[in-house]
Amino acid sequence: MPSYEWKGRDQSGNAQSGVLIGDSKDAVIAALRRQQIVVTTVKEKGKEIALPKFGGGIRPKDIAIFTRQFSVMIDAGLPLVQCLDILGQQQSNKAFQKVILQVRQDVEAGSSLAEAMRKHPQAFDNLYVNMVAAGEAGGILDTILQRLAKYIEKAVKLKAQVKSAMIYPTAVVTIAVVVVYVILWKVIPVFASLFEGLGAQLPFLTQVVVTASNFVGRFWWLIFLLVGSTIYAVRYYYKTPAGRYQIDKFLLKLPVMGMLLRKIAVARFCRTLGTLLSSGVAILESLDITARTSGNAVIEEAILHVRKEVEEGKALAEPLARTEQFPPMVCQMIGVGEQTGAMDTMLSKIADFYEDEVDLAVEGMMALIEPVMIAFLGVVIGVIVVAMYLPMFSLISQIG
Repeated sequence: MPSYEWKGRDQSGNAQSGVLIGDSKDAVIAALRRQQIVVTTVKEKGKEIALPKFGGGIRPKDIAIFTRQFSVMIDAGLPLVQCLDILGQQQSNKAFQKVILQVRQDVEAGSSLAEAMRKHPQAFDNLYVNMVAAGEAGGILDTILQRLAKYIEKAVKLKAQVKSAMIYPTAVVTIAVVVVYVILWKVIPVFASLFEGLGAQLPFLTQVVVTASNFVGRFWWLIFLLVGSTIYAVRYYYKTPAGRYQIDKFLLKLPVMGMLLRKIAVARFCRTLGTLLSSGVAILESLDITARTSGNAVIEEAILHVRKEVEEGKALAEPLARTEQFPPMVCQMIGVGEQTGAMDTMLSKIADFYEDEVDLAVEGMMALIEPVMIAFLGVVIGVIVVAMYLPMFSLISQIG
């Protein structure tokens, strides 16, 4: 049997690597997954195989529509292969169409639906595959697909809310920077030449603005270089485990944005874990998947720590509270859900509550950011205007 070199991450997010003997790449990946290793690459005797990442031109919206249609067709009693064939033929996204038809071929050849989908992680992640496997085992595939469709739709909505919260302030700041840059680059030099020709003595504020204008005019390339280098350095640092953790930790501590991000993390945690548990996925596997889909390194670390304690036999609510990353109300409600045996229902209710909280938080942040940005832009422009008019007042007084 061939040997495979592999790289991946353990439950704590630490990089791991090694060599494993197996019948095939899929067998090696399956063995590593049983060891709770998230595989990133597999290499066989100089031939490297990179596992596809989520994306590849397949949007979550495409997957949500596919899942919703799939559940309706299964519920209507159509055979599995026929459902996949119809959905594949009518799929407008070519990349997703190829995936669906490949899944159909594997199912027709004797594979289970979950096994066939597991070969395409660019479309069907661990959460999706595990829920489908639970649905097949329990004979409730149509119900599981309905839950999946609802989950993906809510996840898409949550992501859209985050984007809408970020687009407006980013656009305002960008416009403000461009306006100030153009004024310093083109307008201020005209006034500076005028004052120099009239022999006016420039006040301190005017000197500062003129100096800034001269710097922008001479070293504009340096400004763009510094901004580009900073963005690249931050993005590169964020790709490292330590950098991602530190940046996510910093974002959670921001005054307004941090509270919004925490609410989003709580809503995502409760929605994902509740959906998995209600579908029959084991608690340890559910926590592992929930951690990897949390979207925040700090929250991911907290969930993995909770998973270790649950694996040792402890309840979920107590270790969750000790992480101090989740509000006390959430931990208390999860504790009540554990005692009553309805934790999946309780998690769903918490997710609904926090998704509504995210709606209100986004609206409040938008209402707060608008006057702050307008005031900031007004102050900057006002300072530049005053700085240019001060020498004129001095000249008028001299003429008088």
